[in-house]
Amino acid sequence: MTPLLLGGVTVATVLPFLPDGGIDWPGYAHLLSYAASPASTHAVFVNGHAGESSALTADERSEVIRFTRRHLRPGQKLVAGIVAETTEDAVQQARAASTADADVLTVFPLPPSPARTDAEVLHHVQAIADASGLPLALFQYPIGSGASYSTALLTRLATLPSVVAVKEGSDTMTLYEDNWRAIRLASAKVAVLPSNFDWFLAQLAVGGHGLLSGLASLVPQQLHELWTASERNDLATMRAVSDQLYPLVRAIYALPRPHMYARIKLALWQLGVIACPLSRMVRELPGDDATRIAAALAQAGISSPSTTKATA
Repeated sequence: MTPLLLGGVTVATVLPFLPDGGIDWPGYAHLLSYAASPASTHAVFVNGHAGESSALTADERSEVIRFTRRHLRPGQKLVAGIVAETTEDAVQQARAASTADADVLTVFPLPPSPARTDAEVLHHVQAIADASGLPLALFQYPIGSGASYSTALLTRLATLPSVVAVKEGSDTMTLYEDNWRAIRLASAKVAVLPSNFDWFLAQLAVGGHGLLSGLASLVPQQLHELWTASERNDLATMRAVSDQLYPLVRAIYALPRPHMYARIKLALWQLGVIACPLSRMVRELPGDDATRIAAALAQAGISSPSTTKATA
């Protein structure tokens, strides 16, 4: 079997902020020690949606990469998101991430455009590869976003020499299975990483090379158990973990979906993992979110970790 560069669990980290909006670096170090500790956590993914990349300056994105690198254990991969409006911006971000010492870049799709051709998407991805010299993971967006790739295009992208993984977030099991089968036929070196929180059990039952999720910032041990059970083909344990997480998943990923990462921060604050739940992207959550999340944590049996909380 061809060795895969990414596999196991990849935690997409949220980024804690101070009450004044600055980055809480001690709090982030504490979060990394909490979220990246399970043995199956193969990689840490920064500067994606969970890390509020669009609300960071270019200098902050580079410093997040450098800071994270200093806190990873030997062998863990550092993945950096490229969230850009244009190919030119993506190329600049890719060069900066390479300089800051990322191992892999996750390429987010460009904003939806009915006029964009497959050839333009291929050029966009290749330009990032050429600018950075790094391996790439592709982010397959939900089919309802207007920015997802067709199975045919995703398969073509997977055959590019630089592509090593797909963060598969199609948000439909039909398309997930189509993509899983097509990518495996197209390239043995490309890992398919389920990324839809609502579908983890079903996706892993069909097949996957790991998990990539912002939810791993909140429940790293449970996702470790889910992944290792899937490796053993232990459906009973997979179902048990899924049952445990069900109320929390529904509370975190309630509508509106863009609030999901702010809710993860709120839950981490309630658990004492971070000292401030502030989000730059979502300035205020609905008043009942705190109550619903606290109840879901209690129902799932998830309590404060024994490690000492970082203080802002």
